[in-house]
Amino acid sequence: MGTQKPGEWANTLIARFEEQLPYKTGAQNLHSRINEEQCKACLVQISRHRFSLVISGLTKILQRVNELYQPTLGTCVTRPLTEIEKGYHDSLVIVLDTLEICLSSQPKDTAKYEEAMNVKILLREVCQFIDIRNEANIHNTLLRQLASKVLFALSLNFFNAVFNRISARLQELATSSDENPDYIDIELIQHINIDILRLIRLFTECIQKFKLLRKYTPIVLVMSLEKAVWNWMDTYPQEFLQVQSRPNDELSKCCDTLFDILQDSYSENKKTRVAMWPLQIMLLILNPKVLEEIVNADSGAPLQSKAFKEKTLHRCCKERTE
Repeated sequence: MGTQKPGEWANTLIARFEEQLPYKTGAQNLHSRINEEQCKACLVQISRHRFSLVISGLTKILQRVNELYQPTLGTCVTRPLTEIEKGYHDSLVIVLDTLEICLSSQPKDTAKYEEAMNVKILLREVCQFIDIRNEANIHNTLLRQLASKVLFALSLNFFNAVFNRISARLQELATSSDENPDYIDIELIQHINIDILRLIRLFTECIQKFKLLRKYTPIVLVMSLEKAVWNWMDTYPQEFLQVQSRPNDELSKCCDTLFDILQDSYSENKKTRVAMWPLQIMLLILNPKVLEEIVNADSGAPLQSKAFKEKTLHRCCKERTE
């Protein structure tokens, strides 16, 4: 059947996968857990050949279970989940984990329209879990962590879809007068997989929009960019080491420009200025030529005028830590 009618067989397997989830069957025992793992393994294998079908099916399951689980997201950590709530929660865990594995098995940036649309729908759904704010609730925290892993895998293979969502939200915030805007699409930056080329692309996009952002938005963006840099260094340490030994001119230019924007825009506001320092330090680290000049200046070497602001920040940070 799988050979003759692969689409029909895949749909049957997706339906069976859902029927075996805890929100349908109740608490799992050893036998049901083994069946669920076997079904998951089959779905992962099929996704390599029928990606759109599997991702679409899993996304619909995620939507259905999430709609049932939503009323419990504000639950206090001190109250244990009811049996029904636990069934919803455990089902979400299984589906998110399966999605991550399926996404990690795909080639980078598909050009197929159907796959791109399915990824956009999945991205919208997963963002709801990133937006869970009750971090005191350990169940919500687990879902947020799993959603972060899904986004990491999603951005590895479908970076354009994630980047376009971030870019569109930056554009909206640049022209919005909303007093309490939603920042979740900006915070996606904290969860994505980026190599040095994607980091440069992200910096370039933020540089174009930064001066247009209002109120608290720049701080959210700065915090997210700092996290993105850390993620890049953790995921691609060899690229970071290469930058230190052989600076990337395009990255250095982005770091210089973004550093100046932060320094010029927030130098008068002490509270906001302090919030900018961590990212500015990261930008200096990514620009080893300027950083070396600052270090040498401490020994009396001449400091070029373009490095004056960096030197000022360097002194401020030293004073803050003393």
